Amino acid sequence: MMAAKSSAWQRLPIVGLCEVHVDCVNRTAPVVAEPTPFKMLRTTNVRNGYIDVTNVRYVTEETYKKWTRRLVPKRGDIILTREAPLGGVGKIRTDDAVFLGQRLYHFRPDPKKLDADFLLYSLLADDLQSQIRGYGSGSTVEHMRLEDIPFLEFNVPPLPVQQRIAGILSAYDELIENSQRRIKILESMARALYREWFVHFRFPGHESVPRVASALGEIPQGWEVKKLGEIAEEMRRNVPKGRLQEPRPFVGLEHIPRKSLALDAWEATTELGSNKLEFKKGEVLFGKIRPYFHKVSVAPFDGLCSADTIVIRARRPEHYAWVVACVSSDAFVAEASATANGAKMPRANWDVLKQYAVIVPKGGVADRFSALTSDVIEQQHKFVFQIQNLRRTRDLLLPRLLSGQIDVEALADA
Repeated sequence: MMAAKSSAWQRLPIVGLCEVHVDCVNRTAPVVAEPTPFKMLRTTNVRNGYIDVTNVRYVTEETYKKWTRRLVPKRGDIILTREAPLGGVGKIRTDDAVFLGQRLYHFRPDPKKLDADFLLYSLLADDLQSQIRGYGSGSTVEHMRLEDIPFLEFNVPPLPVQQRIAGILSAYDELIENSQRRIKILESMARALYREWFVHFRFPGHESVPRVASALGEIPQGWEVKKLGEIAEEMRRNVPKGRLQEPRPFVGLEHIPRKSLALDAWEATTELGSNKLEFKKGEVLFGKIRPYFHKVSVAPFDGLCSADTIVIRARRPEHYAWVVACVSSDAFVAEASATANGAKMPRANWDVLKQYAVIVPKGGVADRFSALTSDVIEQQHKFVFQIQNLRRTRDLLLPRLLSGQIDVEALADA
């Protein structure tokens, strides 16, 4: 139901509706190598309304207490990135001991005035995003100054209306989260199978296969040690900059998730500002810049990607799933990181990586693994498209709900 925005809506600054709002500590916290209960959030952890608390850095309890003197983050708090990228937003949905790294801003809504989810969706919408971009400055990296944050304003209805709007949008996000959980379960199953068969050599029938010596230690008889480049190849289909005849899906490095094969974000483009690469469905997209970010995904469609991506394809169909699992493994990403060129912005190099020594399974084992894992990848792709459809519907509703065009009070009474 459509309606004009009620006069009860007001244009208000965010900070006036918060119990507290603080900037991060503007220096780098000393981290430790081993995991601890104390996790540092960085701008890369804040994405699309969510905060990833798995790919984090760790600190001691002493450091954690120093960095949370002004405010200890808790479930329901909203985090905004002021730089790299500008305007990223997420909500803390965990009780873990987390704290803010650099370039992050912390909002804690006053529950008597402002629903946390309503603030989250408002910060994701065009109104506040355009204000944030407008305040952005910097010739090399856009950033928002602290003194500009009090000027961020948005449309605020009475609290019960905020809660109804947030409830409608949250229902879509719950469905999205459910699909994302299924994607993770499928991927963990595939990775466990890869480790069992090709790292520990406990594949079906392994009991009757003797081990033989090789350059990489003992391996099952009939298996071979080869260079990765003999099994997989880089696909360099160059697309020059300029206007396209029709919109095409484009995948930038910012779209490739960390430590997930499921590519669930992309954009449509008709104009290429620089040369790009073309990829085909099923090929691996490996982010070559700072490879330790572990940005490796399988393409769910044909499209274009950044030239800072290595597009990888198995040379033979029976090695498809094995190649996917191999080049997305922690061991291979560690090799790419160790051999990357450049100090400030290291880049992986396929000419180096194709020399990587791998243990290639015997044909029947590779076929069976591909049959099992290819089904998992296809199921992941189905969930990816479900997520895209849910996001599209949610994003169509978002501006209409936040502008008051849809009368949620009338919907509740219907």
